[in-house]
Amino acid sequence: MHNATSRELNVDVAIIGAGPAGLTAGYLLTKAGKSVAIIEKDETYVGGISRTVEHEGYRFDIGGHRFFSKSAAVVDLWNEILPDDFIQRPRMSRIYYEGKFYSYPLRAFEALSNLGILRSTACMASYLWYKAFPIKTVKSFEDWTTNQFGQKLYSIFFKTYTEKVWGMPCDEMSADWAAQRIKGLSLWSAVTDGLKRSLGLNKKPNDGMETKTLLETFRYPRQGPGMMWEAARDKIVATGKGQVIMGYGLEQLAADGEGGWRMSATNKDGDKVVVKAGHAISSAPMRELGARLHPLPETSWNGSNLKYRDFLTVALMVEGEDLFPDNWIYIHDSKVQVGRVQNFRSWSPEMIPDEKMACVGLEYFCFEGDGLWDMADADLVDLATTEMKTLGLLDPAKVKGGAVVRQEKAYPVYDEDYAANVAAMRGELEHKYQTLHLVGRNGMHRYNNQDHAMMTAMLTVENILAGERVYDIWCVNEDAEYHEAGDEGAEKALPAREQVSEDQAAALNSMRDVPERIVEADADETAADRRVA
Repeated sequence: MHNATSRELNVDVAIIGAGPAGLTAGYLLTKAGKSVAIIEKDETYVGGISRTVEHEGYRFDIGGHRFFSKSAAVVDLWNEILPDDFIQRPRMSRIYYEGKFYSYPLRAFEALSNLGILRSTACMASYLWYKAFPIKTVKSFEDWTTNQFGQKLYSIFFKTYTEKVWGMPCDEMSADWAAQRIKGLSLWSAVTDGLKRSLGLNKKPNDGMETKTLLETFRYPRQGPGMMWEAARDKIVATGKGQVIMGYGLEQLAADGEGGWRMSATNKDGDKVVVKAGHAISSAPMRELGARLHPLPETSWNGSNLKYRDFLTVALMVEGEDLFPDNWIYIHDSKVQVGRVQNFRSWSPEMIPDEKMACVGLEYFCFEGDGLWDMADADLVDLATTEMKTLGLLDPAKVKGGAVVRQEKAYPVYDEDYAANVAAMRGELEHKYQTLHLVGRNGMHRYNNQDHAMMTAMLTVENILAGERVYDIWCVNEDAEYHEAGDEGAEKALPAREQVSEDQAAALNSMRDVPERIVEADADETAADRRVA
């Protein structure tokens, strides 16, 4: 019988979560001479969604993480933490539909060519119909995309994958999101250009896309992104100023009445650690923090209403060569539930211990507690094997093993209430507590990239060292596609303090697109009213 233990620590800063944001903060604080204690509920892995899981020598990246940032400060920090273990890898992602690969981003003329004469003719007829008779009142993702491309192309290249990822019907997603997300793709210009080329009238290809220079290669830690965060953890501990306490989940974060904090955390055996600190940094999901704060926030904020999209990866070890050269492929077939397939060797050959084996990871987007999430691991491996056979991507006889990795709270959901809830929570905390700091994707309930999460931590550390909030970290925005183009490290290291908002917005400067549900229609409006008879 285990006798539960309890211990107490006194540090300058208590940090909740050992993901990119929490470990960045811990690394920079200990480097500056501050003492920190970081609690992490996972017993084995640091890095959060950027961790690398190992199974019998095979390494799995949770979601795929290309290391690229326009922020010089972030790039410099990556190089400082992991100076000798980056490799340069070719960048390749495609769409897979009914046995054929399509470029990503989608190229309209190629898509029509691959679909064949009958289906492409039907797609063009559908496109022309909706140009002549568009949906009158455009409210949803489905409405907007159908008007732009026709019902046929919408159903093939937009509906299935979008609904897999976000778990809600396209006719419930806002049209505004579609307009932001699908940029530069012109079906008409692609078709007219294709006709001109077939007649020899146009030698310069224009595939219906605005000119865009994509990254051809990217940097990647040779054994996965977990290398970065394991190195950060080790450097924190090596200073003698930091502790990373694994397997402990937050029990309570209480204000001590003197501007500081008392953080208590427990492990599965009931052991407790209590950390007393002048500052607290939380990268825990905002919903969980709100439920564990003491005293509870005195606002209309309801943290239980914040929602998250989860996913799981089923890794298959397959005898033979790699099945495709892509880092990942997007699966647009409605016959299968899988949304995306990773090829781990294409990320790094060192992810696979046996050169005679391939390893692919099937990503299933789900909600914690639903049928997929609760399925037994063996059944998920069988499902993944069957679906890869259905897609024609592998021979089930060559599958020699499998493993399942579940990732909860992968994507904060932007529903109709999330913004008000986040604003109320933020307002309450920033007004009442100058020494509590929210950072990272889940800590701020913002769908951002790894380097954005790091930047929120970097600026928070600057605020702590300065003794005041000289930086507004909420100005670090999310960027949907900046990793596709541009120059690494192009933006200056940190914004000048006298130009906080302007320069932070310039450094990482456009919203990462996340669908929102459409506002409910008027009671007297029916679906039929929105379409032309």
